[in-house]
Amino acid sequence: MIVEFRKADAARELRSLIAFDHKVFRKSDWFSTEEWRAYESYWMLIDGRKVGCCAFERHPDTLDVVSSGIHPRHQRKGFGTVMKAWQVSFARQQGFARMATCSRLSNLPMIAINRKFGFKKVRIKRAYYGDPVESAVVMEKLL
Repeated sequence: MIVEFRKADAARELRSLIAFDHKVFRKSDWFSTEEWRAYESYWMLIDGRKVGCCAFERHPDTLDVVSSGIHPRHQRKGFGTVMKAWQVSFARQQGFARMATCSRLSNLPMIAINRKFGFKKVRIKRAYYGDPVESAVVMEKLL
């Protein structure tokens, strides 16, 4: 099995990014076209096939992981852990001092993966997500 990460070209791959987003997340959590254009996105490829996608927003000292998704057919196979390991390595290589992310409180698998990599809960954002309305846990990791 060959695992690789490739930067997405939002100008050329916008439809693919949106289609992937729609397969992985609830409608209320989908990114707009403008958001996909603004974020720095990466495909996770397994043997050349797109199985995951993540998106970042860069800040002066923090890499904000705004999305991490594994295609439903490939979930619960350890690929989320592989993606998180790559994200942490990427942030270090890029010279960031900290990483941040947030998840629905009900997304226990993602919260567990973040904890496994040393992310700590810093706060709860009440009613952050919609349809259904749900709070978010904000987590950070010092690098």
